[in-house]
Amino acid sequence: MTLKIISAEDIVFEGKVTAVHLPGTMGEFTVLRNHASLISSLVPGTIKYQEEGSDEVKTVETGGGIVDVDKNVVSVCIY
Repeated sequence: MTLKIISAEDIVFEGKVTAVHLPGTMGEFTVLRNHASLISSLVPGTIKYQEEGSDEVKTVETGGGIVDVDKNVVSVCIY
């Protein structure tokens, strides 16, 4: 699936990933391939993701934001 993390200043990350862990308003949740469509707000915390072909978990700190999941594209707008 494709992950896009965008801030007001820059594209933080765009690429293929196997999993994304997000700090949702109702608690942390994980998005995997073929996840149901959803829109959620995010609270301050850490976004964790694993790129395809890698075992390394990368992180991005966020002060909050929103996420849209649709058809194996995870679009995250952070601030």
